[in-house]
Amino acid sequence: MIASIGRNIKNYGDHLAAFRPNARLYLIYAIITGIAMGIFRLLFNFYILSLGYDEKVLGNLVTASSITALIFALPMGYLADLLGRKSSLLISATIISICVGLMVIWPTTAVLYAMNILSGIAQSLAGVTMSPFLMENSSEHERTYLFSMTSGLQMVSASVGSWIGGYLPTWVAGRLNVEAVSSQAYAGSLLVVAIALAVGIVPLLLIKIPHVAHAEKTVFAPISFAAKNPKKLTKLILPMLLTSIGAGLIMPFMNVFFRVQYNQSDQVIGVLFAWGSLAMGLGILAAPPLADRFGKIQVVVITQALSIPFLILLGFAPIFWISAVAYYIRVALMNMSGPVYQTFVMEQVDSSSRAMVASLVSMSWNFGWAISPTISGMLQVRYGFGPPFLGTIILYTVSVFLYWFFWLRKSEQKETAPPLVVAE
Repeated sequence: MIASIGRNIKNYGDHLAAFRPNARLYLIYAIITGIAMGIFRLLFNFYILSLGYDEKVLGNLVTASSITALIFALPMGYLADLLGRKSSLLISATIISICVGLMVIWPTTAVLYAMNILSGIAQSLAGVTMSPFLMENSSEHERTYLFSMTSGLQMVSASVGSWIGGYLPTWVAGRLNVEAVSSQAYAGSLLVVAIALAVGIVPLLLIKIPHVAHAEKTVFAPISFAAKNPKKLTKLILPMLLTSIGAGLIMPFMNVFFRVQYNQSDQVIGVLFAWGSLAMGLGILAAPPLADRFGKIQVVVITQALSIPFLILLGFAPIFWISAVAYYIRVALMNMSGPVYQTFVMEQVDSSSRAMVASLVSMSWNFGWAISPTISGMLQVRYGFGPPFLGTIILYTVSVFLYWFFWLRKSEQKETAPPLVVAE
């Protein structure tokens, strides 16, 4: 037993040791931005509400960012190819840092919407660049581990950020001599986030750009791939689209949910989010060995299906601690397969089409987040959190079925069929 554990740890370490210098620099960037965004995600909703806006406006702001990311995803895929991976990452990181800072300095309605729109564009550029960048800076040997390590470190870093975010308004309030739940305290905390995001740009500057053959940059290759493989693209994207619609109904409002439903303080919610991000990160880091043993899509289906009962407990538990425990388990199970599926998607397409497919994946994710928060905000004002949770549960269930139907059903029917490759 101990010897087996030792071999597994050594095998995991061997995969990590194979990471290339560019990949290591990206991981440093992921850690810094993960901490910063952990603080931001915890406090931004509270900041907007402290300014006197209601949940409907909050939902509209989330929608503004997501719908912009949706609209610009495909153009950003082409732009990422023209600019190169390093330049795309640098530009997006710089813009996001500036947007957070400007929302603190000039928190007018127009500026809040404008910065959410601009940050949506930047997030779109970063989103469509990450997967191709990781593909180009890894080999098949360590690729799944790199994708998972990137997301895992972001989650673990976000857990640190959430913990800090729970106390940061109190610390800032003490320096400014204001209330910890005041807009000034939240604004000061988000200014710290903007500075941290700017620091995260430094490791990106040290990345050395690998040579990319001219043939891989042709503008028509992605269009050609899409025209020849509409069925495969549908299978890759539709389940994620449904998941995003469900996620957009509740995930942007989880901090508000715990405050309204269970009357919890910022500090308690911050600690909850911190441990939740840690659970998510540990789950993601555990995913590569499971994918090696059982198969990528098998891990996606099993973990997401197991998360649904805990989603039900999270939304409808009568006691806070039950909901909190369900939250930890759900986020670990639901999110551990994300990087595994990203790797699977990138492996289904040729190198010249990866940015375009990453764009379509980004569009499918942002589509749900573009429409769902506004719907959820209106439902919350009228009916509370019950209807949004029910919608999420239904959509997640359908999504898991589609993953199985598209990718596993045939391989289960034919034992000789390869478990990870579906021929078109």
